[in-house]
Amino acid sequence: MAETPSRPVRYRLLGPIEVSGPDGPVRLGGPKQRSVLAALLLHAGRVVPDEQLFALVWGATPPVTVRGQVQVYVSELRKLIGAQVITRRAPGYVIEVGPGELDLHEFDDAVARARADLDAGRVADAARRLRAALDLWHGPALGGATQSLLDREGPALTEKRLSALEECFDAELAAGRHRSVIGELRQEAEDNPFRERLQALLMLALHRCGRTPEALEVYTGARSRLIEELGVEPGPLLRETQMRLLRDEPAESAPVPRQLPGDVPQFAGRMRDLARLDALLPLDGSGAGPSVSVAVVSGGAGVGKSAFAVHWAHRARAHFPDGQLYVNLRGFDPAACAMSPAEAVRRFLDALAVPAQRIPVSVPAQVSLYRSLLADKRVLVVLDNARDADQVRPLLPGSPGSFTLVTSRNQLASLVAVEGAAPVGLDLLSDVEARELLARRLGPERVAAEPDAVAQINTQCARLPLALAIVAARAATNPGFTLADLAAELCAARGRLDAFECGDDTCDVRAVFSWSYQAISREAARLFRFLGLHPGPHVSTAAAASLLGVEVRQVRPLLAELTRAHLVAERAPGRYGFHDLLRAYAIELTLEEDPEPERTAAARRMYDHYVHTAHAGAAVLAPQRSRVALGPPAPGVTAGPPADAAAWFATEHPVLLAAIKGAAGCGFDVAAWQLACALSHTFVRQGRHWLGEPGTYRAALEAAERLGDPVALAHSHRGLAVIFTALGRDEEARTQLEQALELFEELGDLGNQADVRQGLTWVCDRLGDYAGEYQHARAALELFQTARNRFGEAMALNNLGWSCARLGRYEQALEHCQEAVVLQAGLGDLLGEANAWDSVGYARQSLGHLDEAVRCFEKAVHMYRRQGSRYYESRSLNHLGDAHQARGDVAAARGAWRAALELLEELGSPDAGQIRAKLERVLPQRLS
Repeated sequence: MAETPSRPVRYRLLGPIEVSGPDGPVRLGGPKQRSVLAALLLHAGRVVPDEQLFALVWGATPPVTVRGQVQVYVSELRKLIGAQVITRRAPGYVIEVGPGELDLHEFDDAVARARADLDAGRVADAARRLRAALDLWHGPALGGATQSLLDREGPALTEKRLSALEECFDAELAAGRHRSVIGELRQEAEDNPFRERLQALLMLALHRCGRTPEALEVYTGARSRLIEELGVEPGPLLRETQMRLLRDEPAESAPVPRQLPGDVPQFAGRMRDLARLDALLPLDGSGAGPSVSVAVVSGGAGVGKSAFAVHWAHRARAHFPDGQLYVNLRGFDPAACAMSPAEAVRRFLDALAVPAQRIPVSVPAQVSLYRSLLADKRVLVVLDNARDADQVRPLLPGSPGSFTLVTSRNQLASLVAVEGAAPVGLDLLSDVEARELLARRLGPERVAAEPDAVAQINTQCARLPLALAIVAARAATNPGFTLADLAAELCAARGRLDAFECGDDTCDVRAVFSWSYQAISREAARLFRFLGLHPGPHVSTAAAASLLGVEVRQVRPLLAELTRAHLVAERAPGRYGFHDLLRAYAIELTLEEDPEPERTAAARRMYDHYVHTAHAGAAVLAPQRSRVALGPPAPGVTAGPPADAAAWFATEHPVLLAAIKGAAGCGFDVAAWQLACALSHTFVRQGRHWLGEPGTYRAALEAAERLGDPVALAHSHRGLAVIFTALGRDEEARTQLEQALELFEELGDLGNQADVRQGLTWVCDRLGDYAGEYQHARAALELFQTARNRFGEAMALNNLGWSCARLGRYEQALEHCQEAVVLQAGLGDLLGEANAWDSVGYARQSLGHLDEAVRCFEKAVHMYRRQGSRYYESRSLNHLGDAHQARGDVAAARGAWRAALELLEELGSPDAGQIRAKLERVLPQRLS
């Protein structure tokens, strides 16, 4: 076959795995290559993740070479069926199949049309379609596949065939063809002795042919097999069929409800979530019930819960041959009241063809009858859009053979706790899934042609399926619009929800959000609105309490309520957030419902929480730094030193960066510069990656300039200098520090003058200005001594010693640095002591005391590591490597430099280049 064949191509899975093209059959390889192809075809049009593909083809323990083997098999298949048919799409592979190319798709389409005919009473047409579908089978499915694939996918395919076969016989009996099907029906009943529906259909066919004694013998034989081999009595279908024959009643085929809405034709993604539900179903085709009888699919508005549930229900319907029940419980429907359990049960009894005269009057009795009818049957019950667990419980079947799938905007945690329901939480789509959704609705070519625009659309839609579907519909109905045009339109909307209006409340993002919002309590609604004032990306319980001006214990139940309603997500214990479209909705609501003074007070409390907590934490991490005089926090603010300052900064740092810009952008200029000041004080411990980008600190400086406050300006210049230093922009850092020094001198602030002088010693050292470094170090020491700041004095002594070493005054350097070690140890400043040991090591190495130098650097590395100061740990590792190299131990030097390089690359430091150059000199062939 040619390498890139033209259509038509035909794939066959319903029998031996085969492919044919324009030139005839394609010669496939062995079982693993066939299984790779079959696994992709079973999920055609959807990405099959690598790990799932490995498990399908090789089982639970694939070989270590599995990834390479898959690449080889895929490469070979591309040569056979076309290079563009199978594509790599992270995190796996996808095969594109056209209409009429895959026999499984043709089978499913025919069966779906036949079921529509049955629902409409066109039994002859249904029988004809089902016969055509069954003719597609030419042996056991997946012939030639690995045992793993057969075990995992074979039973579901066999169930598809048997369910269609039963429906075919059912339709043919309804069409009066009982004589012509008896022989085939008897053979199938013998081949599948535990399929009770086949036994009942055979009994019915024999009875209609006047062979009732034979029909009763079928029952007797079936009952004996069930008791002897499985230890169970026949189910209600067989028992009821026998009783009708004994009473000589007209024995009709039991109705099989098929209430599922149509499947979503462009469904995309959710492979892991679908697999979680699949895993609840039996794999052996034994007819056993699911391992768990209830699953709850929960998620926020617009996340696609109903589409997901219906799509999975269609995938799984073959496991439930006794029917599928569906009801929309209207739990969050703005146009109608939530459906009562009584109404839902009555609908189900009607679907199960219970005559009106048999339906009890009381609701408890109706529930009992409903559960009795489902006993010993395998029925799928889909309860869509449930409001709470009380609405669901009466509708749960009482026997384990059936399965109930519930969707709700609430988590329904009590169903998980009491009924043992399996929770499946749907979140936003991944970038890959969002792109797949657009590709399915607009065509892969249109999406592939504008990747940047697609990325912008995904971002503006927050990867929310409803929002993506609305944009896709706009693109589909306006084929002349480029995706870049639509992306620009969304960007211009600046997060407003007007861009997602579609004229129908059922698919309007704002309206859909409102249904959840209207269902929560008044105080939870107020908190949700105020969360729109938070800069993101996540909020702690303490910050949320400050927004409302209440205690933490009072805000926790409100956050829990919002989480249950999926208006916020608890992304980590005690930390909450929501996506950008919900944020936009919260902002709209607070602007509409909350007076401006209340909004301003809430924002002030929130920023005060961050300012006061950050400065208290910075005082713990950097006690040597001069304190900033803060005003008192507003009433209702939760603030104070964090229990673990380093952990608090590590968790809050993206929030603090966003808060600096947020405060500067909405008039809280004091909070902006004070937050930036606190963050810059943590640099020594946290490292460069901690600080963010210069734009954040420029925003703080601009806030200080608007205030015209020299104190704010001085601190803001110094904060900007810290990040310039971390980025290696040393001249810019020196300029900012000199401006800060001038302002602190005008203010007469000795402590901060000394701090800025310390910064200048660092910058001068990097610039090679050792004379200037010495002058600033000497001045800093004198200022700290005058201010009686012992912490500062110890640091300044160390810096002075370092500057002496840079000038070649090694004995003097050693004297100052050893004095600094003693002073730092007495103060208990471990970071300062580590700095001093590093300086002592440098002086020792310069004097030729190499063994002592190594010990000093190792002490410094150990102390930095204990304190979590990764940047300074990398610096001492670099010095340790130099000392090892000077001793002639190249292997030890390489080890120290590699460790330093790893840390610097993690931190994004420009100093990594210097270490990389050292490694290239000593071991160029090993460095990538």
